[in-house]
Amino acid sequence: MRALLQRVSEARVEVADQVIGEIGGGLLILICAVEGDGEAEAELLARKIAKLRIFRDAEGKMNRSIADAGGRALVVSQFTLAADLSRGNRPGFSRAAAPDLGRELYEHFCQLLADEGLKVETGEFGAEMAVSLVNDGPVTIWMDSADWARGP
Repeated sequence: MRALLQRVSEARVEVADQVIGEIGGGLLILICAVEGDGEAEAELLARKIAKLRIFRDAEGKMNRSIADAGGRALVVSQFTLAADLSRGNRPGFSRAAAPDLGRELYEHFCQLLADEGLKVETGEFGAEMAVSLVNDGPVTIWMDSADWARGP
């Protein structure tokens, strides 16, 4: 699975001009399942994200996790993270997981974050969404579970 994390001071997602998910400080997590992904990849990413120390401590250093900082997570499905740009100028998305599996892994990932003790808001899988945020830092981090599956 792939995730793009943005540390935010606020973020929200709207569908049809209605706010369906909104957080103050925390993480906006754009998430995508790719072909070959399963529950193990969702579990790996959820554990790493929950423990990732990218929030400021009292000295201003990135030394606290989202839970330590009392932050929330807004998780938005984003199949375009599977974009293949190797040919031409139009991205291909054939590496994205099939919609049914993508939805299942998205929901599983959100539940795993909640099981880690995080307050989780979500977008709507497969919907046309408007996402807004105020990036804090800015801090933006790319994660791909395949990076850890290969080892060092």
